[in-house]
Amino acid sequence: MRASVIGATGFAGVELVRLLLGHPQAELAMITSESSTGELLTKMYPHLKGRLDKELTSMRDMQAIAKVSDVIFIALPHGHAMKIAKELKNENVKIIDLGGDYRFKDPKVFEQWYKVEHVDPTTQAVYGLVELYRDRVKGAKLVANPGCYTTASILARVPLLKEKLISTEGIVVDSKSGTTGAGRSLKLGSLYESVNESFKAYGVASHRHTPEIEQAYEDFAGEPVVIQFTPHLLPVDRGIYSTCYAELKEGVTDAQVAGAFESMYGKEYFVRLLGKGVPPELKNTRASNYVDIGWEIDRRTNRVIVMSALDNLVKGAAGQAVQNMNVMFGLPEQMGLEALPVYP
Repeated sequence: MRASVIGATGFAGVELVRLLLGHPQAELAMITSESSTGELLTKMYPHLKGRLDKELTSMRDMQAIAKVSDVIFIALPHGHAMKIAKELKNENVKIIDLGGDYRFKDPKVFEQWYKVEHVDPTTQAVYGLVELYRDRVKGAKLVANPGCYTTASILARVPLLKEKLISTEGIVVDSKSGTTGAGRSLKLGSLYESVNESFKAYGVASHRHTPEIEQAYEDFAGEPVVIQFTPHLLPVDRGIYSTCYAELKEGVTDAQVAGAFESMYGKEYFVRLLGKGVPPELKNTRASNYVDIGWEIDRRTNRVIVMSALDNLVKGAAGQAVQNMNVMFGLPEQMGLEALPVYP
């Protein structure tokens, strides 16, 4: 497959390049950057030296890029993918958007939370969380790659909602992210002196991933779900850690909780169930496409606490995008993603 990466100089974009260079059935067609057009990507990212000699091009002629591509990854901030996908609607190319433009069934929700008018509201994409929507991804032309917070939070809670084991009211999602989740652009809050030896919440009661999580929860609960989602910034490079709280319904047993996770994820390659009483750790998923899930049941408060950990740049972005590509093209899902986590 000839794959092009639009926005190859961002953290998610360059991670896509790294993964595609190691994919046995993928060939990099074009890599773009508007700020570094004409430069070698290895000048900015020397860790790719010796494996890549392509120059960065402009994305101004998307028709030309589409003609030499079987799949286009759009690794740009929100607001760009909808213009590109609209322009390429009639082209014979598959598109995977790593941004938020197509993640919502109702484009009005996107406009409400992202404060941007949606210019392609009639186009429907498949939500690319493969473990939940695999059959839909198989036949998709346009896939909306889920966010990092959302992937960790949705996978942690959906089995219990599907089996009606927890209340849909009072769900709390408490999540933490490494600094690469903020992107590569220079921001005061992401500087070393800002994050080192520190820890803080942000986007309290207003983070854009909130409705994305709720949408998936509602899909499996079969009823409206309103959550309390609070993200935090960790002083680490990579990782997402979500701790999700919910009230158990009366009479629910430990075995039912374990059975719900096993039923949904027992045969999933990239979901590793640690079981009751085993909290996951960020370092055990670093640089991999795995997500680790553990849980505990507090009988005193009648709550189940589910914890999940993943790498925000791999399973939370680029790795998940490659996983979607594999499914879309009928390849083994784990192809090019078999690498174990880096430890320590």
